[in-house]
Amino acid sequence: MTASAPLAGLVRSSRAGRLALLLTGLFLYGLSLRLMLDARVGVAPWEVLHVGVTRHLPLTVGLVSILTGVMIVAFTALRLRERIGLGTVLNVVLIGVFLDVLAPLIPSPEALGWRWAQFLLGVGLLGFATGAYVAAGLGAGPRDGLTLALRRVTGWPVPRIRSGVELLVLLLGWALGGPLGWGTLVFAVTVGPAMGWGLALFGVGKKP
Repeated sequence: MTASAPLAGLVRSSRAGRLALLLTGLFLYGLSLRLMLDARVGVAPWEVLHVGVTRHLPLTVGLVSILTGVMIVAFTALRLRERIGLGTVLNVVLIGVFLDVLAPLIPSPEALGWRWAQFLLGVGLLGFATGAYVAAGLGAGPRDGLTLALRRVTGWPVPRIRSGVELLVLLLGWALGGPLGWGTLVFAVTVGPAMGWGLALFGVGKKP
């Protein structure tokens, strides 16, 4: 454990400990998405798509998230031969479950200032949650797995692939009536630093 990576010791815990870290990370990830959704200032590209689908089908946003994840994993595993880990499966199922379970518990503030505060809290929490579930080392999430598989197949750099996928998803979600807003732009600008902070807390990506 170091001052710059105070939670790095959790990465070297037992498999049970890493499973607990994974579950904690996924719960916090679902909570972060719910906070941003209920802030009503715009959401992440994938949530624009998920909410857009709910405008046309009698499904909850959590269920749409699960079904989307299943389709992504099936494509990456069957067509791109990407390995599926326990963390991948739990990521697909639990984040969607937490999104729906937390829906009646998260406030939906009226004042614009509080809405932005809740949204930014969600972004920061997403960064921490990403660090936790990645540090567990039990398998990439479906969207991360898709990015890595496309990099392996195409040879393109990860930022180009991820940006292209996110833009395509955003446009599709917007066409379906998803909640595109200023928060979507703020998310695009701040999510990278938030994730970098979360990963650094657990010492992920640092040289030994």
